[in-house]
Amino acid sequence: MKLRITLDERTFEVDVEVAPEDHANLPPAYPVGSARLSGSTASGQPVAPRTGGSPQTVVDESKACRSPVSGMVVKVLAEAGAPINAGDSILVLEAMKMETNITAPQSGVIAAIKVAQGARVQTGDVLVEFE
Repeated sequence: MKLRITLDERTFEVDVEVAPEDHANLPPAYPVGSARLSGSTASGQPVAPRTGGSPQTVVDESKACRSPVSGMVVKVLAEAGAPINAGDSILVLEAMKMETNITAPQSGVIAAIKVAQGARVQTGDVLVEFE
């Protein structure tokens, strides 16, 4: 693949070879842009809900969507009572000057959105409850 790069008003053409992706040597990470249901991780290992601070109790922990990162709610894209499919956007969090799109981890109906635009959240805070 040829690319044209300009540095200090001088233009250079370079050939770039795209190497195949090798994910085997990368450290494990949470999936950016997606939230997880409480009590589960991508590896299937249980996760304890956040403790301390304000209570984060929910009626059914299996239907609570918790924040994967600490940050500020930039936009709330869904509303309570709305049907939603797995992967649909629910809200956008900003953490360390990067926006993270929080998507629905399951299909269903949103029972309650527990945060508002401008709110600060911590990792593990309840963002949404599903019916």
